[in-house]
Amino acid sequence: MSGNRRKAFLLSAVLVGGAMLMTACQDTEADGATDNGAARSSASATPSTPSGSSDASSGKGTDKAADQGSGGADKGSGVDTGNGKREQVGQVCGANDLSWSTRSETQAGGYILVMAKAKSGITCTLPAALPTVAFGSDGTEAGPAEQSVGEAITLRGNTTAYAGVNPKTTNTDGGKELDSIIVAVGSADPNPESLKVGAFTVDSPVVTNWHTSPADAVPFD
Repeated sequence: MSGNRRKAFLLSAVLVGGAMLMTACQDTEADGATDNGAARSSASATPSTPSGSSDASSGKGTDKAADQGSGGADKGSGVDTGNGKREQVGQVCGANDLSWSTRSETQAGGYILVMAKAKSGITCTLPAALPTVAFGSDGTEAGPAEQSVGEAITLRGNTTAYAGVNPKTTNTDGGKELDSIIVAVGSADPNPESLKVGAFTVDSPVVTNWHTSPADAVPFD
């Protein structure tokens, strides 16, 4: 083989080898680009879950709302009205929930007007029943001056309840001389109040129901 032909052959082999190497590199780069694109496409196709939207979280929120809406308002305690029925009222007054005062009246032969207001910040209900009024160390209680009990009275602010006490309903000269009475909201009231009312004679005493007008609290025989 002549020198020129040998040089041409070697040059041709170098050129062919270089072309094959470039083709292999291009194929590798193309394959890598394809793989990376597929991976990015796959990642973007995966849906994301919004924060707080899991079933567990939704269930907890629903249960909490249901719990908050399931409570019932307190309807208060039932109070015996004296006619075989019970009336629903709110907080029942105790004697220590009230501000007390009295004054002497001359109508109906003379009687003691008892007045009660709720103390500041208190709202309570006087049940439809006689106030409990007792006299002296022996605890003589006043009987009813009316044939039936009145209505429950809710006290708040300046609302005043009135009850009339006639300490003596007999025409005799007998009786006990006293100057105070003990009042309570029912016989079970743990905090009865002692009220000074001046000197009077007690004999078969009576008391009216609670009223919202003093004119209705006159204890007629």
